[in-house]
Amino acid sequence: MATPPSKGITVPASLLILTAAAAFLLFLLLPSLSPSSSNAPSLSCPTTAATVAATTRPPDPISPTPDDIAWLKSQLARNSIQEPPSSPAAWHSLRKGINPRTRAQQLEDLRRFKGVSHYEGDDAGNHTALPCPGELLVEEHHSNYGEPWAGGRDVFEFLAAAARLAPADHVLEIGCGTLRVGLHFIRYLDVARFHCLERDELSLMAALRYELPSQGLLHKRPLILRGEDMEFDRFGSDVVYDLIYASAVFLHMPDALVWEGLERLSGRLKPEKGRIFVSHNIKFCSRLGGDVCTERLSKLGLESVGKHTHDSLLFNHYEIWFEFRKMA
Repeated sequence: MATPPSKGITVPASLLILTAAAAFLLFLLLPSLSPSSSNAPSLSCPTTAATVAATTRPPDPISPTPDDIAWLKSQLARNSIQEPPSSPAAWHSLRKGINPRTRAQQLEDLRRFKGVSHYEGDDAGNHTALPCPGELLVEEHHSNYGEPWAGGRDVFEFLAAAARLAPADHVLEIGCGTLRVGLHFIRYLDVARFHCLERDELSLMAALRYELPSQGLLHKRPLILRGEDMEFDRFGSDVVYDLIYASAVFLHMPDALVWEGLERLSGRLKPEKGRIFVSHNIKFCSRLGGDVCTERLSKLGLESVGKHTHDSLLFNHYEIWFEFRKMA
C-alpha cells in the first residue's frame, strides 16, 4: 500500500536562502556590537560622584566682578538712564504707578483699607498664614541704621571674602538686628549654618515675621535667639565657627562684658581658619594699652591680625573692621 504524501508546510527555497543570509550577517556583526569592544561607548550608569558633580550648582559669587559692573553700566546706557535728580521735587516728578505713596502714606492706607482687595468679617483671618504688622510691611525698620539698608550687602561681601567662607561653614553674628547683613549670609550658607544672638524685640520681630518670609528664606532655618547674656552654649555645645562678627555692637557694651564674650567665643572658633571681626573700633582693647591688650588676648588664645577698611558698592561710605584669630 502506498504511503500518502505529507501535508506539512512547504517553505519556498528563496525564503530559506534569505533567512540563512541574514543569520550569517548577524553572526559577522556580533563582535562589533559586543560591550567588550574598546571602541564601544559605555552603557553603564554614571557613578554617584559623577551624578553629584553634574547636578550640584557652584555657590553664587560673593562680590560682583569688574565685568558685572561694566555690564550694568552698559544696561544703564542702553536704556538711557541719566544721572539721578538732585532735588526732592525732581525725584517726585519721576514717580509713576497706580498710586505712588510714601511709607507713612502706605502705612495709613494699610490701617484704613487693609489692601486694595481684602477679606472682610469672619473670613478676614482665614487667608493669611503669617499676618504681619503694617509697620513691617512698609519696611520702616530699614531706616533704623543711620545709613542705607544696602550697606548690609557691603558688610557681607567683605566678611565672606576675608573669611574665605564656603556654604558649609558656620557663622555667628552677635547682634544681627533686623538681618540687614544676616539675610545675605543666610542665603549664601547651607541650611542652619547661620546663628545669631539678638536682644531687641522689635528687631527680632522684623527679622522673623517679615524679612525671612518675604525673602523666601524660611527653608534655611537660621538659629536666631533672643538674649544679651553672651551665653553661646544655647547654640549647641559642639558648634565651632568659621566666622564670628559683631557690627557696631561692642560699642554699646561694657568692656567687662565684651571680654567675657571673647573668652567664651575663643573656644568656639575653628582652629586656623576661624576668624572674629569687630567693626568701628576696639576701645575695649585700646583703653587697656597696646601691650596689656595683646597680653590679655593671648591669655584667651587669640591674637590680632590687623585693621581693614571696605568701600561700599553703592554709596560713599567705608567700614572699619578689626580681625582676630586663634593663636597657632
